[in-house]
Amino acid sequence: MARYFPERDKWDRRYRQSDGRSAQPARVLSENLHLLSAAGRALDLACGLAGNAFQLAECGLEVWAWDFSPVAIERVRQEVLARGLTVKAEVRDVVQRPPEPEGFDVIVVSRFLERALAPRLVAALRPGGLLFYQTFTRTRVDDTGPDNDAYRLADNELLRMFASLQVLVYREEGRVGDIRCGFRNEAMLVARKTVAGQ
Repeated sequence: MARYFPERDKWDRRYRQSDGRSAQPARVLSENLHLLSAAGRALDLACGLAGNAFQLAECGLEVWAWDFSPVAIERVRQEVLARGLTVKAEVRDVVQRPPEPEGFDVIVVSRFLERALAPRLVAALRPGGLLFYQTFTRTRVDDTGPDNDAYRLADNELLRMFASLQVLVYREEGRVGDIRCGFRNEAMLVARKTVAGQ
């Protein structure tokens, strides 16, 4: 039986009303493309309009894009045809149907937070696989992002959620220094699932 999402209508409406421009990849991915392997299986989880998925496909990876919004997934499929890229877009409840163990070499999550999924994401990475994660923090400089703090990270929470992974990149600037500059309102993490014996 399909799970009911009380907020699905809101997100469907938002995707219907978006201006038609292509989604941009999250900074955690676009600023760290050099860490990707030349090939592999990649997942854009809770993809929205799949800016991350298209970036991964352009890098030559085999890409899946999952979101609970049928409207978003239909828009992604149209963009796939228009751009001639291969992205397997699927309507999927990632909480009830998380990725399978060791199914992906790369997983990207941006602006989505479901804490209970963290161990499943780690398990879904193949040895040597990379997790790119970026989402909103409770320490912020403006009103960007969700109003409900339950959907925002506490200080350094992303590091704790993925403590079993090897951290390659971490950035969370909070309100330190000149808040007009830098990377504010969010945290980003790139982490690697270590290979046995390394």
